[in-house]
Amino acid sequence: MQAAALDRARARVREGAGPAGDTRSADPRVARAQHVSGSGGDAAILIRRPGNQHTFALSVPFPSPLEAEIARGSLAPDVEPHGELVQKELAVDGSVLLVHWRAEDSRLLRASIVNFLDHLSLVIRTMQRFGPPLPR
Repeated sequence: MQAAALDRARARVREGAGPAGDTRSADPRVARAQHVSGSGGDAAILIRRPGNQHTFALSVPFPSPLEAEIARGSLAPDVEPHGELVQKELAVDGSVLLVHWRAEDSRLLRASIVNFLDHLSLVIRTMQRFGPPLPR
């Protein structure tokens, strides 16, 4: 039963449609690109596999550039446990936190992303709990 669901999901990815809707791409290296909506806003996700290298990009919008910078500053000190095998870069563009990962091992990439999302969730909940930051 799970195998059939997995095959259907893979077929949707090959066709360019994911659970969030139409995600077609002209780049044949794109395995999945989807737009995800949530209570904190929208996030864009992109996974590419150039050669044996796996990459993942995440864009997380914040209400203001200051909140995006606060999130980046809170998340940047987290060093990757497998630093030589997984590279993570954080940047802010306006009020959007941009995160890019590169790894040769998809399992390590997934573990890094899950760990980051746990920390990101904590940062967002903390910011919501304390309200908007005071301007610097």
